[in-house]
Amino acid sequence: MLKYIVPSFVVIAGIAVFSISSYAKPEYVKTTKKNCAYCHVDAKKTPKDLTDAGKFYQKNKTLDGYVEKK
Repeated sequence: MLKYIVPSFVVIAGIAVFSISSYAKPEYVKTTKKNCAYCHVDAKKTPKDLTDAGKFYQKNKTLDGYVEKK
């Protein structure tokens, strides 16, 4: 019975980790020429916690017109 439980657990844990660990897509980096931290506060801990730039991109689907606050 253990030979079924351990592999099942590994598969389920893998699915859980990979399904929640990444919300940003590589094509965003290619199109915006910015790294992940430009739009995400902390991509590892809270991927949906966005910076002002990330919120602008989420709303407009582009960073064109975004003015960085100083």
